Amino acid sequence: MKKIRLDQVLVERALYPSRAQAQRAVMAGEVRINEQIARKPSLLVNPGVMIATSEAPRFVGRGGLKLEGALDSFQIDVRDQLAVDIGASTGGFTDCLLQRGARKVYAIDVGHGQLAWKIRNDPRVTVFEKTNARTMSPSLIGETVNICVVDVSFISLTLILPNAFQLITPCGIVLALIKPQFELERSDVGRGGIVSDVALHAK
Repeated sequence: MKKIRLDQVLVERALYPSRAQAQRAVMAGEVRINEQIARKPSLLVNPGVMIATSEAPRFVGRGGLKLEGALDSFQIDVRDQLAVDIGASTGGFTDCLLQRGARKVYAIDVGHGQLAWKIRNDPRVTVFEKTNARTMSPSLIGETVNICVVDVSFISLTLILPNAFQLITPCGIVLALIKPQFELERSDVGRGGIVSDVALHAK
């Protein structure tokens, strides 16, 4: 019997929505084969091998947990609301919004092919890939929304937020994940993009 990659098996069994997430789970030690922790996503295994995973993630991306915490902390109710997810990636934020009852989500990302199939195929989601939120026109979605969530990398939020505010209603909300390493001067960022200085966080 031909062996196949472990990450592929994990997706085929619907244990993870994408190979990227399956790979992250393996690298995090969350996947076991015959009671032994698997170490390599590329490991070749028999299709019928016994696989166990840690508790199934509630969202297609870990960003969903971050957004969930923010919605709870700020007591934001998205039930029956229109939303935009800028920097959708695998769809963690979008998944969280949907599970919280959002009526419709516009998922926008400059990349393509990253969004989990579960999210891509949800009728409440409209996908805009290869779309740069920095330069996109508000007419792209054709309506204003109640909430805009933002999770972008390798670009400052100062270049994204002006457009984000054009997408919301007068009483709308913009909720953005701040990543200090992309907001500071390069000289302020440590090795590996880590910013541990609290004073720099405030800056």
